[in-house]
Amino acid sequence: MYRFFIFCLFILSSCKSENKDVINKLTIPEKIANAHGFENWEKVSEIQFTFNVDRDSSHYERSWVWKPKTNAVTMLTKKDTISYNRNKMDSISLKTDRAFVNDKYWALFPFQFVWDKDVHFSEPVKSQAPISKEQLNKITLLYGDEGGYTPGDAYDVFYDDNYSIKEWVFREGNTKKPSITNTFENYENFNGIKIARDHKKAEGNWNLSITNVKVKVD
Repeated sequence: MYRFFIFCLFILSSCKSENKDVINKLTIPEKIANAHGFENWEKVSEIQFTFNVDRDSSHYERSWVWKPKTNAVTMLTKKDTISYNRNKMDSISLKTDRAFVNDKYWALFPFQFVWDKDVHFSEPVKSQAPISKEQLNKITLLYGDEGGYTPGDAYDVFYDDNYSIKEWVFREGNTKKPSITNTFENYENFNGIKIARDHKKAEGNWNLSITNVKVKVD
C-alpha cells in the first residue's frame, strides 16, 4: 500500500511537471490568448454579441451571429439583416465583413494574437499603463504593410502577470501619436471564453461595450 501511494505521488508530480513544461514553452501571444479562454475556442459552434458605442447622448449598436466552424456570419441592425459566408466573399459582403472584423477585434482581441499571421510582436517590457498608471507588462503588435483591412497598424497592449489584458493603445499606421487609448474591463466568462464587456477612455463620456453575449459549444 505504501509503495502504491508513493507511485501515485510520482505520477501526479510527473503530470504537474509536464504541464508546467508545456506552459513554459508557450509564447507570450499564446499565453495571452489562453488566459482569455482560447483553449476552449475549438468547442465553440456559435457566438452572438452586440457591439455598442455610447458617446455623450448618442448610442450606436449592431449585433452579430458567427458560426466559426462554417464561417457563416449574420449582421443585425435596425435597418438591415445581412448574412454571408467568410469563405465565399464577394464585393457586396466585403463592406459588412469590414464591420465584422472591427467588432470581432473588440470582442475577441486576445484571440487575434494567435489568429493573425502577418504580425510582428515586440519583446515584453514593464511599462506604466496610460490610463491606470499601473506598472504592467507591455507588448506591441505591428501588422504588415500588406493585406487585411488596416495594414501597418500597431497596438501597444498592457497586461498583468496573469496575462489578462487591461489596456491598449491603438496607433493607426504605426504613428507615434495614439489614435485610441482605452481599458479592457468587466470581464465575464461565457462557456470558457473570457470577454471584456467594457472599454473606457480616460476622459470624456465614451464607452464601447460588448453586450448580449451568447457562446454555444458542442
